[in-house]
Amino acid sequence: MKEIKDKSVVTFLDELASKQATPGGGSAAAVMGAQSAALTSMVCNLTIGKPKYAEVEAEMQALLAESEALRSTLIGMIKADVDVFDKLMACYGLPKSTEQEKEHRTEQIQAVLKEATIVPLECAKACAKAIKLSRTAAEKGNLGVISDAGVAVMAGYAGLKSAALNVHINAASLKDRAFADSRLAELQEIMAGADVEAEDVYLIVNNKL
Repeated sequence: MKEIKDKSVVTFLDELASKQATPGGGSAAAVMGAQSAALTSMVCNLTIGKPKYAEVEAEMQALLAESEALRSTLIGMIKADVDVFDKLMACYGLPKSTEQEKEHRTEQIQAVLKEATIVPLECAKACAKAIKLSRTAAEKGNLGVISDAGVAVMAGYAGLKSAALNVHINAASLKDRAFADSRLAELQEIMAGADVEAEDVYLIVNNKL
């Protein structure tokens, strides 16, 4: 069976729209982040080697390396979201006829819910990085494709906000409130200033059009 990353965009969207639970919003958030990184890479690739942008050549090459590494990370997160959700659904399907079975089922669900909180948290972190990387592309990239840097920041921001929703919904079901609260605090740190940063980058691009 093909992994999601190896399927066509149309197939992915068909599966996203279907009655099946996965892929869902978590995978979509990772795709948004991966698109952001890819667009930053595009701006870099169309800036590198241009005599007009020789002064920023080294910086664009370094940015390209970062954005490509980030894109790879986010692509992996598309499947990670599906895997943890499927694992959670399997736990909900465990037998619950006896008290022992109920206790075991609850323990398994709670353990996987922790994983299901961490996966989108890592996605949010990656999307926040995508936003930051897009700034350099917007500030120093080839003006001929500068609008793509604007799309990059918006995709990264959408991915961040979307991943955050998945952190919240899973953290809300956790009985270990210390774990949940620490992850929510981490998410708050990740998101701090992201809205301002995204808008700043968007305006940098818009002002160059």
